[in-house]
Amino acid sequence: MTDPSVIFVDDDPHIRQAISQTFALEELPVACFEDAPSALELISPEYEGVVLCDYNMPGMDGLEMLDRIRDVDEAIPVIILTGQGDISTAVSAMQQGAYDFIEKPFDHEELIELLRHALEKRHLALENRRLKAQLRHLARPGPRILGDSPTMQKVMAMVDPVLDISANILLHGETGAGKDALARYIHENSRRSAHNFVAINCGAVPENLIESELFGHEAGAFTGADKRRIGKIEHAHQGTLFLDELESMPMPLQVKLLRVLEEQKVERLGSNQVQDVDVRIIAATKADLKALSDQGEFRSDLYYRLNVVKVDIPPLRERKEDIPLLFHHFVLIAAARYDRESVPLDAGQAARLMQHSWPGNVRELRNLAERYVLLGPAALDGNAGDGTANVAGRQTLTEMMDGFERSAIISALNACHGSIKDTMVQLGIARKTLYDKMKKHGLDKAEFKD
Repeated sequence: MTDPSVIFVDDDPHIRQAISQTFALEELPVACFEDAPSALELISPEYEGVVLCDYNMPGMDGLEMLDRIRDVDEAIPVIILTGQGDISTAVSAMQQGAYDFIEKPFDHEELIELLRHALEKRHLALENRRLKAQLRHLARPGPRILGDSPTMQKVMAMVDPVLDISANILLHGETGAGKDALARYIHENSRRSAHNFVAINCGAVPENLIESELFGHEAGAFTGADKRRIGKIEHAHQGTLFLDELESMPMPLQVKLLRVLEEQKVERLGSNQVQDVDVRIIAATKADLKALSDQGEFRSDLYYRLNVVKVDIPPLRERKEDIPLLFHHFVLIAAARYDRESVPLDAGQAARLMQHSWPGNVRELRNLAERYVLLGPAALDGNAGDGTANVAGRQTLTEMMDGFERSAIISALNACHGSIKDTMVQLGIARKTLYDKMKKHGLDKAEFKD
């Protein structure tokens, strides 16, 4: 059974019945209880809803129930119903950590609005908690999401069948398109996930150091080598070695890397002994390695050894329907990192993002999402929306309109946590129209519930 959005506690059966009927009309799942101990059985740190309880109850009153709930999880919003004019009770409730209080007799619309705000706060708290837990346990910024556009679905359809095969993979795409994210996805979903994912940017390491970085060295192998150092290849044993900007690798080093791929052995600098290694290599490049090899600027034998499976990652401008989803994802990560609340985009802001050409691709989008969390909507001014997407020859007008419509619906569903009623209001369309469009674009409201 799905947990209720609201746990309501009141010893008056007439009030419980009225609340149950009101919440049903508002599509707010509610579980009603006549006493606090029964309701507390549903309370856990994973509970995703809010608690609404009367103050005056036999046995355990509202303030005692509040204390018990806060012992379980302080982030569960608790709203106290108080008698008219009982200011001292309300003050005590707020001092003890109640989310809010509301006086009897209460206005139903006011109560519903208060509950929806409390639910949103609870959802954000749980989302931030999950992300913070992942941030603590991973040496990288949060879970990865690449998008669910048709073009990205084709990419994943190519990648998923080879996750558990040790074949080398070559990723091709523009700077910032998500090559690193896809490489980590492949590793984390393969049989090698329990072992190291080791990344090195071939263009960022000086040429005189990259050989030592990759192969390691023995003490005294060269000036400054005071002690033995395990190289990236050896460190990635039974795991994955990610070589970014492969086109920058010096020619002499390409020969040595080819030997490692053929023999599955590595020799540290200054050593006469070889170490057996079992490494899967995922290489990434923004260049056309085939053209470079034809021109003699990249070893063709290494190219063919690495190009067992080639995956082309489309730039963000060619999959704009992914932008709202990706932006929402990066906002949640940034909110967790900076301990800020995440404010979803409205349809107009999402449209502005989709008008931008995104020359920096996903990396640029992530940067904007971080500034959006820190600076608010003002971060969108003078950035996204200034450029015009270069879609000539890529999308028809109908395709562009369909892409915007799908993204607007996704953005609204995300902002409303999958609530059809709230999404209808935000988009200004009828229920049947919304359901028809969701069916057209393959969207399920369950995917957007927290």
